Amino acid sequence: MNLKRIPIGLTLAMVPALVLLIALGVWQVQRLAWKERLIAVSDAAAAQPPASLATVLALHDPEFRKVIVTCPGLETAPFVELQSILDGEAGVRLVSLCAPRDFPAVFLIDRGFIPDGVSARPPVASSTLPTTLLAEIREVPAPNGMAPPPSDGRFFARDSAAMARALNAPDVDPNTLYALTSSNPAFAALRPSAPPAAFTNNHLGYALTWFGLAIALVAFYGAMVWRRMKQA
Repeated sequence: MNLKRIPIGLTLAMVPALVLLIALGVWQVQRLAWKERLIAVSDAAAAQPPASLATVLALHDPEFRKVIVTCPGLETAPFVELQSILDGEAGVRLVSLCAPRDFPAVFLIDRGFIPDGVSARPPVASSTLPTTLLAEIREVPAPNGMAPPPSDGRFFARDSAAMARALNAPDVDPNTLYALTSSNPAFAALRPSAPPAAFTNNHLGYALTWFGLAIALVAFYGAMVWRRMKQA
């Protein structure tokens, strides 16, 4: 083959681009395997029977486990509101503090969802009456820098540190509790629930895209070389 027929500049540009596209495709395949393991682990944890908070938090990875927890005064505890959507309906989630009797730490507890059409809220008063409920443990990542700041007492991102400060707590456990049974059974508008796990799994599609671009690049390069050879 006459080397003069090979487009040197195009070749020098094509090789690193091809290596990059293949590397990105391989990385997405690896991410796919990691995400599938993560989903399997979370599903298995959520399927476990409830246990005490102390028992679950002693585990290596307590996330998504269900616990039985007693929070003194929760039924009338102060709360902040977090803008949210549940089943396509806009509303807020009420977030309070929980200082469990069976664990030496303070937690944020998501008491549930109230739709925007409901203006009433649970009462707030000083109390130490125990509220025992079923909850799910989640570790909440810090919000990104694009999240808007709270306004008029309503939060637009789950910023645990800022919520704790708003509730006059100097520090809270990194795990958040999501109530699965109601802290206020008489207040039917409050819907306790844990939001769906934010597991998007588009890695296979991304991998196919990168590998497809690599194939297209090779095809384009081959067509350019073939054209030059025919013209020579």
